[in-house]
Amino acid sequence: MGNRLEGKVAVVSGGGRGIGRAVALLLAEEKASVVVNDLGCEVDGTGSSHEPADGVAAEITRKGGKAVASYQDTSTMAGGEAVVQKAMDTYGRLDILVNSAGVRQDRMIFQMRPDEWDAVIRNTLKAAFTTTRCACIVMRQQRSGRIVNLTGDAGLGGIGMSNQAAASEGVIGLTRTVARDMGRYGVTCNAVSAMAKTRLFSGTVEMYRASGARPTPDQRAGLGVPEPRDAWSGPGSPDDPERVATLVAYLCTDGAPNANGYVFGVRGGDIYVYTNPEIERSISKRGMFTLDELDDLVPRTMSQDMRNWTRFRNAR
Repeated sequence: MGNRLEGKVAVVSGGGRGIGRAVALLLAEEKASVVVNDLGCEVDGTGSSHEPADGVAAEITRKGGKAVASYQDTSTMAGGEAVVQKAMDTYGRLDILVNSAGVRQDRMIFQMRPDEWDAVIRNTLKAAFTTTRCACIVMRQQRSGRIVNLTGDAGLGGIGMSNQAAASEGVIGLTRTVARDMGRYGVTCNAVSAMAKTRLFSGTVEMYRASGARPTPDQRAGLGVPEPRDAWSGPGSPDDPERVATLVAYLCTDGAPNANGYVFGVRGGDIYVYTNPEIERSISKRGMFTLDELDDLVPRTMSQDMRNWTRFRNAR
């Protein structure tokens, strides 16, 4: 337990369960005053309950920390504004925003219903926008702040997760743009692509990396084959949400002021950072290319070593 965040005020959306819960508890251990926001819905976004947010807030206060619960639906503008207002009314400021809310409704693209698409976009991407917009108004006036958005690797080509892929990549794009919008005001915004055993992902890191005909998320991310390691030596499991919370909490401190607009990853004992997109190859001419020119140039200069991940023997 430390005091790195003493005097700071944090909002954690999705803070009642999983990674959000672990983040809220760790921020409180570091002496931040925490607004634990959680609608208390099911994995698919249905229903609501005060119990998750109440439970985490009570756990923090039992340990001597400061926390209040909030149950607003951050997928609405009114909900996002109300969460930020809760922090201002209770503690008088807002220094940290962690967006960890999200839902999951997997289905192959040719089977996905519009309501399944909308639910994931609304409860993940829009939920990050509503709180961020309102928090940035406060942080701009304060000339300081830390925003961390939880996201995932579905956008690298997760099977049956087109809605999650669109939402997670949208969160990454939002992160990079907010970083540019707010950096001049002393506010940083980063994303963490997390891998942990939660309600949204009930497997393990090793299951996620399992080899087979299809590429693993590690391969799509260009992470390569993980180095062999000895058995896990720390408390708990490498798949526990607490493994993610440490990096999230660190990005909420003043320890990495140059980290702004980046996507970090956490899997077990590994922490890494993705490169931001860059142009890999290009061809140019004065004027517009013809199809005949592209027929000649593209295979020779751009696509000769591209891999088509969709060529699976079991495709139907």
